[in-house]
Amino acid sequence: MGCSSSRTMTEGRKEKIRRPKSWKHPQPISRAELTQMREEFWDTAPHYGGKKEIWDALRAAAEEEDLSLAQTIIESAGVIVQNTDLTICYDEKGSKYELPKYVLRDPSNLIRTK
Repeated sequence: MGCSSSRTMTEGRKEKIRRPKSWKHPQPISRAELTQMREEFWDTAPHYGGKKEIWDALRAAAEEEDLSLAQTIIESAGVIVQNTDLTICYDEKGSKYELPKYVLRDPSNLIRTK
């Protein structure tokens, strides 16, 4: 049969993913600036290694508001989650995927426009 990797497993139970803890950008940032940072990250991320399909799944999960759907996306793609906030993940071949908090959660000092 062979070995299978355990996704988000700790002591035999599956852990649910969660949003990262609140964070603060060095200076207040607008929604447009945050969107640009995110787009630049996702456009360049596959060039750092790993599979495009995994990067696509991580992006879909990061952008999904419903955490249970994000969990399903991660599990379906075979992503192995080291940190439940998705900041460090692996694929089934052992390639590492590091996600910055700014693609996973808005900063606490985001400039809100009316």
